[in-house]
Amino acid sequence: MEPNSLKWVGSSCGLHGPYIFYKAFKFHRDGKPRILSLGDFFFVRCKPEDPICIAELQLLWEERTSKQLLSSSKLYFLPEDTPQGRTGIHGEHEVIAVSEKVIVRLEDLVKWTVPDFSGWTHCLKAEPLKPSVLRELGTNGRREALHRYRESTLTSGLNFKDVQRERAQLGQEEDGRKVLVLSYPQYCRFRSVLVRLREQPSSLLIDHTVLALGGIAALGGSTRILYCRDTFEHPALLQNESICDEFGEFGPPPIVIVAFR
Repeated sequence: MEPNSLKWVGSSCGLHGPYIFYKAFKFHRDGKPRILSLGDFFFVRCKPEDPICIAELQLLWEERTSKQLLSSSKLYFLPEDTPQGRTGIHGEHEVIAVSEKVIVRLEDLVKWTVPDFSGWTHCLKAEPLKPSVLRELGTNGRREALHRYRESTLTSGLNFKDVQRERAQLGQEEDGRKVLVLSYPQYCRFRSVLVRLREQPSSLLIDHTVLALGGIAALGGSTRILYCRDTFEHPALLQNESICDEFGEFGPPPIVIVAFR
């Protein structure tokens, strides 16, 4: 991470005591700017010797007294990277969540990010929409409808237009999603919709009815799809010096951000 590269993106979305909540932040890694926002899934490695896992960004806030920039994320590991290991009950596209969320400073979270995850093969890839469909989305307002759908289902209804504008200025992939972890029922519905639409035009994947049934439209690139249905205790995380347990004891509950739209 380059020095002084951390910056909040978009307006704040709530206040709670000494905490100010935000929707996204920007950083530089290997000379390239990137934005991560609430609801994003991304690949991380907690220590250099640890396996790659997936983080779901759930809270971003600043402690006004100490000026600490903090994050709370949920981590997902492949079954073989858990203490119990992979067994016959685990699915091909399954990951397991750590039971406790991890609170780390933004500078440490950036260090955890993994730019190259090409070796991650345990997933179902969602096919991107065709260029002709993308052009149609840009002219008839349906692209905006898809953004509103994602905001309402993945990020508590917060308005992300200001974040989207800055992402567009960076030329970052529009939907900001390289990987997505679904619940098991969502995953089953998604697989069902894929079968039902196998012989249909890809443009149907942005239809509101199909989205409600579990369809997912990947606006750019191939999104990696996985699912989670279980949790586990991760004792090794307790030994990670980046974990900020002192903030976890009195940290703000996730519901705080819902009241500030």
